[in-house]
Amino acid sequence: MVNSRQRFEGFRAAQKRADGYRGSMVFSETAGTDYLLRSYYDPKTGLRRQKSLGRRSAETEAIKAAFDAGRDEAEADLAAARAAIERQAAINRALGLGRVPDPGARILRALDAAGVLGHGLRVVGTNALFAYEAAAGIRFPVEVTTTEDIDILFDARARLAFSVEEDQDGRSLLALLRKVDRSFARTSAAFRARNRDGYLVDLIRPMREPPWKTEPASLAEHGGAPDADDLAAVSVEGLNWQENAPPFEAMAIDQRGYPTRIVASDPRAFAVHKLWLSARLDRAAEQRARDLAQARAVGQLVASHMPHLPFDPKALKNFPRPLVEAAMTLFVAEPEAGFSW
Repeated sequence: MVNSRQRFEGFRAAQKRADGYRGSMVFSETAGTDYLLRSYYDPKTGLRRQKSLGRRSAETEAIKAAFDAGRDEAEADLAAARAAIERQAAINRALGLGRVPDPGARILRALDAAGVLGHGLRVVGTNALFAYEAAAGIRFPVEVTTTEDIDILFDARARLAFSVEEDQDGRSLLALLRKVDRSFARTSAAFRARNRDGYLVDLIRPMREPPWKTEPASLAEHGGAPDADDLAAVSVEGLNWQENAPPFEAMAIDQRGYPTRIVASDPRAFAVHKLWLSARLDRAAEQRARDLAQARAVGQLVASHMPHLPFDPKALKNFPRPLVEAAMTLFVAEPEAGFSW
């Protein structure tokens, strides 16, 4: 895991540097004079832009030479970082470190590459558990982590800034999902997509007060590109608690051994929210039982392995006080909590 984190950090640094060289830099003749032109992608629109850096001269030739050399070096560094990730993935598979289901991991990497993971979108639900256990260096029991879907929380208050590599047609959640698997399609429920294998992606958002308050419901409406078929987030009661919680980020390993960045909510907020869900009579009995099991598992994890996140009512001020008081019993370290190493 330590080696995987180091290689992943190296890969992300190399990727960021290579991204800085996207586009091109060429001399182009206009009215008999050569000008140095820098082509790039506008991060706000995804459209290709171009600007002049001046007439051909010793200075502009030096600028182009430095650009070309820097780009070649960045591409070589990125290729080496990718090769290191591939080697590490093989080791991780051999050691059985993989935890995150492959479809969810691919989706998270696509969101991360697009620049929207942690910037308007975060993971809620069962997949958040993989971030918590990876950060703590333990494994939850399989009965609380098994999942065939992924829930994505959409915060329309955040400013979406798509990666420069996303073209105008790729700036919607459904377009990003189809980059992962072309079989993804929106279901009759506008907030949900399903692929041919039955894997589900739900886009959800908090219920606003007042309920008629208008805000974008999709990525396409909020900084993306027009797409009438994009997923439209469904409003869910209680999600404002997780939306307002501090983000929690960790690198986990997927079932193929590859690193996956996960951005979820503070685990304390996750546990208290799950406790609240477990008491909702409008949820199926098996869902409520699973909610309670996950609340207890995360509460014990925080108490046992995350001393930097103490159970502090001030950190949970967005929750109703009676709920926070009821959740105190979750955050108790238990030696036999069912964790494995």
